[in-house]
Amino acid sequence: MTNVEVRPRNWLIAAALVALREESSYGYELMERLENLGFGEINPGTLYRKLRQMEREGLCKSEWKTSDSGPARRVYSLTDGGEKYIEAWAQGCQHYQQIMDAFYQAYTDRPS
Repeated sequence: MTNVEVRPRNWLIAAALVALREESSYGYELMERLENLGFGEINPGTLYRKLRQMEREGLCKSEWKTSDSGPARRVYSLTDGGEKYIEAWAQGCQHYQQIMDAFYQAYTDRPS
Protein backbone atom coordinates (compact mmCIF):
# COMPACT_ATOMS: atom_id res chain seq x y z
CA MET A 1 0.00 0.00 0.00
CA THR A 2 2.23 2.78 -1.26
CA ASN A 3 -0.30 5.11 -2.91
CA VAL A 4 -2.07 6.78 0.01
CA GLU A 5 -3.62 10.20 -0.59
CA VAL A 6 -3.31 12.42 2.45
CA ARG A 7 -5.53 15.43 1.84
CA PRO A 8 -8.43 16.90 3.83
CA ARG A 9 -11.89 16.76 2.27
CA ASN A 10 -12.98 19.78 0.24
CA TRP A 11 -9.38 20.92 -0.15
CA LEU A 12 -10.09 21.92 -3.76
CA ILE A 13 -12.72 24.45 -2.63
CA ALA A 14 -10.38 26.12 -0.14
CA ALA A 15 -7.47 26.20 -2.60
CA ALA A 16 -9.67 27.62 -5.38
CA LEU A 17 -10.93 30.34 -3.05
CA VAL A 18 -7.38 31.27 -2.03
CA ALA A 19 -6.42 31.45 -5.72
CA LEU A 20 -9.45 33.65 -6.43
CA ARG A 21 -8.50 35.81 -3.47
CA GLU A 22 -5.22 36.56 -5.22
CA GLU A 23 -6.87 37.28 -8.57
CA SER A 24 -10.21 36.74 -10.30
CA SER A 25 -9.93 34.04 -12.92
CA TYR A 26 -11.71 31.98 -15.54
CA GLY A 27 -11.90 28.21 -15.14
CA TYR A 28 -8.97 26.97 -17.21
CA GLU A 29 -6.66 29.65 -15.84
CA LEU A 30 -7.75 28.70 -12.32
CA MET A 31 -7.02 25.05 -13.12
CA GLU A 32 -3.45 25.96 -14.11
CA ARG A 33 -2.98 28.00 -10.95
CA LEU A 34 -4.23 25.11 -8.80
CA GLU A 35 -1.84 22.75 -10.56
CA ASN A 36 0.98 25.16 -9.63
CA LEU A 37 -0.18 24.85 -5.99
CA GLY A 38 0.51 21.13 -6.19
CA PHE A 39 -2.86 19.68 -7.20
CA GLY A 40 -1.54 17.93 -10.27
CA GLU A 41 -3.88 17.52 -13.20
CA ILE A 42 -7.46 18.48 -12.34
CA ASN A 43 -10.43 17.17 -14.27
CA PRO A 44 -12.12 20.24 -15.81
CA GLY A 45 -15.58 18.81 -15.08
CA THR A 46 -14.70 18.42 -11.41
CA LEU A 47 -13.47 22.00 -11.15
CA TYR A 48 -16.49 23.48 -12.93
CA ARG A 49 -18.89 21.49 -10.73
CA LYS A 50 -17.05 22.82 -7.66
CA LEU A 51 -17.18 26.38 -9.01
CA ARG A 52 -20.94 26.11 -9.56
CA GLN A 53 -21.33 24.69 -6.04
CA MET A 54 -19.20 27.49 -4.60
CA GLU A 55 -21.29 30.06 -6.46
CA ARG A 56 -24.57 28.54 -5.18
CA GLU A 57 -23.17 28.69 -1.63
CA GLY A 58 -22.18 32.35 -2.04
CA LEU A 59 -18.44 31.72 -1.81
CA CYS A 60 -17.68 33.15 -5.24
CA LYS A 61 -19.51 34.94 -8.02
CA SER A 62 -19.08 34.96 -11.76
CA GLU A 63 -19.71 37.23 -14.69
CA TRP A 64 -19.21 36.93 -18.41
CA LYS A 65 -16.28 38.89 -19.82
CA THR A 66 -15.89 39.48 -23.52
CA SER A 67 -12.62 39.72 -25.36
CA ASP A 68 -11.57 41.06 -28.76
CA SER A 69 -9.41 37.99 -29.31
CA GLY A 70 -11.77 35.17 -28.40
CA PRO A 71 -15.07 34.00 -27.01
CA ALA A 72 -16.67 35.35 -23.85
CA ARG A 73 -15.44 33.69 -20.66
CA ARG A 74 -17.02 33.29 -17.26
CA VAL A 75 -14.71 34.96 -14.75
CA TYR A 76 -14.94 33.94 -11.09
CA SER A 77 -14.13 36.15 -8.13
CA LEU A 78 -14.18 35.81 -4.35
CA THR A 79 -17.14 37.10 -2.30
CA ASP A 80 -17.23 38.19 1.33
CA GLY A 81 -18.73 34.78 2.12
CA GLY A 82 -15.76 33.13 0.41
CA GLU A 83 -13.35 35.27 2.40
CA LYS A 84 -15.02 34.18 5.65
CA TYR A 85 -14.91 30.54 4.49
CA ILE A 86 -11.15 30.59 3.87
CA GLU A 87 -10.54 32.40 7.18
CA ALA A 88 -12.38 29.58 8.97
CA TRP A 89 -10.59 27.01 6.82
CA ALA A 90 -7.20 28.49 7.71
CA GLN A 91 -8.02 28.29 11.42
CA GLY A 92 -9.06 24.66 10.95
CA CYS A 93 -5.84 23.97 9.05
CA GLN A 94 -3.81 25.43 11.89
CA HIS A 95 -5.44 22.97 14.30
CA TYR A 96 -5.05 20.13 11.78
CA GLN A 97 -1.36 21.07 11.35
CA GLN A 98 -0.81 20.67 15.10
CA ILE A 99 -2.34 17.19 14.94
CA MET A 100 -0.23 16.30 11.90
CA ASP A 101 2.92 17.61 13.58
CA ALA A 102 2.20 15.50 16.67
CA PHE A 103 1.57 12.44 14.48
CA TYR A 104 4.78 12.97 12.51
CA GLN A 105 6.80 13.57 15.68
CA ALA A 106 5.44 10.34 17.20
CA TYR A 107 6.24 8.49 13.98
CA THR A 108 9.82 9.78 13.73
CA ASP A 109 10.54 9.31 17.45
CA ARG A 110 9.88 5.55 17.36
CA PRO A 111 12.73 3.31 18.47
CA SER A 112 14.81 1.77 15.69
